[in-house]
This record gives sequence, structure tokens and C-alpha cells, in this order.
Amino acid sequence: MVRMLQISKYLFMTLAALFLATPAFAQAAGAAAAPNYNALAVGIGMGIAAGLCGLGQGRATASCAEALARNPGARAGIQLFLFIGLAFMESLTLFTLGLLFLRTAH
Repeated sequence: MVRMLQISKYLFMTLAALFLATPAFAQAAGAAAAPNYNALAVGIGMGIAAGLCGLGQGRATASCAEALARNPGARAGIQLFLFIGLAFMESLTLFTLGLLFLRTAH
């Protein structure tokens, strides 16, 4: 766990340095236009959203299976909340897809 925290700390420090260094890459007036990376941004953003959605759904399903193994009599209530939770998780991915397309629309 400590190793994961160290890795995430270095990752976030690197990302912060990249985002803060953006003005250093500004172009002078009249220079050629910068390449458009919108398609790449949409792909990365959707990949992150879908991947994390899959991880969340896997954890929710695993917790549901464990709860059903412990108390099979509560199947209806557990299953109802599982489906509601999975629907919310999937809707976040779909909202991300919609927002990414709106953001990159010309």
C-alpha cells in the first residue's frame, strides 16, 4: 500500500509539472497552428472512464456475491441495490462519452 501511495504521489507531481509548464510551450503570434489532439484526448478520457467503471462494477459485483453467500435470504434487497448501483456506474461512463463528444465537436 505504501508503494502504491509513493507511485501515485510521483504520478500526480509529474502531471502537475506538465500542466504548470503549459505556458512555456506557447507560440509566438503568426506561428503555425499547433496540432489538434482532440481525438487522442477523447480516446484517453473514455478509456480512463470505462476502465474505472469496470473496476467499480467488478468490486460491486464481488461485494454482492459475498453478501449473498453470507445471507442468502436477503437476495432480493441486495440484488435491487446491486442493479441500481451498476446502472449509476454505467451512466457515469455514458455521460463521460457524451461530454467528450460535446467537448470535441467542431
